[in-house]
Amino acid sequence: MCGFVTISSARGWTDEEETTEYWYKLGQEEIDIALERENLNKNVARNIILFLGDGMSVATITAGRILKGQLEGKSGEESTLAMDQFHFAGLSKTYSVDQQVSDSACTATAYLCGVKSDYSTIGLNGNVEYGDCSSVKGNEVESTLVKAYKAGKSTGIVTTTRIVHASPAGTYAHTPSRGWYGDNNLPESAIQEGCKDIAQQF
Repeated sequence: MCGFVTISSARGWTDEEETTEYWYKLGQEEIDIALERENLNKNVARNIILFLGDGMSVATITAGRILKGQLEGKSGEESTLAMDQFHFAGLSKTYSVDQQVSDSACTATAYLCGVKSDYSTIGLNGNVEYGDCSSVKGNEVESTLVKAYKAGKSTGIVTTTRIVHASPAGTYAHTPSRGWYGDNNLPESAIQEGCKDIAQQF
């Protein structure tokens, strides 16, 4: 038996999903549900450290767990990783507003800014056009790192990749193209419209 889903919008997403408010409201609803759970630790955290393994899917983690066990001379599946021993763990749905398969740019925006965005854009809501500098103004979203910094907290980024790469750039940049690393990557139209490259924003 087959089932079909009809999407009313020809593009596959609603206008509401392009707004910052939609994602903030959805996130607040999820928080409210979580806070209703019993035995929830409601103490104030002294520190928050977010570890991100870029591209780490459940299958990738499983492969790492098996390899670790095999390197220890076992079959592998019975091995455990440090993250397997965390008290709490969760999964996220990694999709963007305009595509089912996401990339580091839109996912960084999602987990750091709380807003789903378009594929290959950073620090912006879904109401932008990829590579269009003129669509940026008014659609910027602020990361938790910037909010914490403005609140007087100590913040920082540690990365094994370039600081202008999409994942770390999600903490500070607003760009309609993750490829605008430096000024030599900006198209002439973006320069004329006043867009800054990711390095300059950092």
